[in-house]
Amino acid sequence: MEEMLDKVYQLLTVYGLKVLAAIAIFIIGRWVAKGVRKMVERIMTKGKVDPTLVTFTSNMAYIGLLAFIVVAALGQLGIQTTSFIAILGAAGLAVGLALQGSLSNFAAGFLLIIFRPFKVGDLIEAAGVFGVVEAIQIFTTQLKTADNKTVIVPNAKLTDDNIVNWTVKGTRRVDMVFGIGYDDDIDKARSLMADIIAQDSRILKTPAPQISVSELADSSVNFVVRPWVKVEDYWDVHFDLTEKIKKAFDANGVSIPFPQRDVHVYQHGGAAQEKSA
Repeated sequence: MEEMLDKVYQLLTVYGLKVLAAIAIFIIGRWVAKGVRKMVERIMTKGKVDPTLVTFTSNMAYIGLLAFIVVAALGQLGIQTTSFIAILGAAGLAVGLALQGSLSNFAAGFLLIIFRPFKVGDLIEAAGVFGVVEAIQIFTTQLKTADNKTVIVPNAKLTDDNIVNWTVKGTRRVDMVFGIGYDDDIDKARSLMADIIAQDSRILKTPAPQISVSELADSSVNFVVRPWVKVEDYWDVHFDLTEKIKKAFDANGVSIPFPQRDVHVYQHGGAAQEKSA
């Protein structure tokens, strides 16, 4: 009995201290990990980093430190952590292969948050979608189209394609084409369009609007009209100019040609034949 008590005492002395040390490592380590997470959040917030990136980075730092602490605590208990780490690595590889698409979206989201090619509220064209950015998340980006549809685009598609940001410069050029007849006065048509543009306060003075003859087409002389506006005024100016220029042309006798077909009828031996040109 005395020998058994001695062995129990020795086991408690040896392993009890190890258990206490392991518990102490875990508790203190967890407290340190929380402190590191708060410190990372504070530093990144002061640096005005995107809130999504702040949360993600601080959580990743906490999880990484916590995993290291758990391994250290198990090692203190005498558990061989080499095989344990190998199992975790193999499991991580399997999960990574299974979630390859999600991980690519995750990495793309991380890059979007860091390099910021666009921000919430920007009007962009990417991955075949044209709309305003409503939310940038770690896996997807949410856009609102002009007809008020919500489109959720995987981040990997955004980074794999060209991204056109219409908002970042603040201004946008309205590209329009107007045709007049060959018998109409070019200078008169140009003057009418210039007056309409000058009367619109939404059109910027710099850069100066362009009104130029661009093409002698099959049935019309085509003008390109290119005023500059703020991004938010683009469509209103586009629609208003189209209507006002049409009305001005009608009121001043400037024609707008449209495709026509002339049909000539010839009589041969009493039978009518049609020839189109």
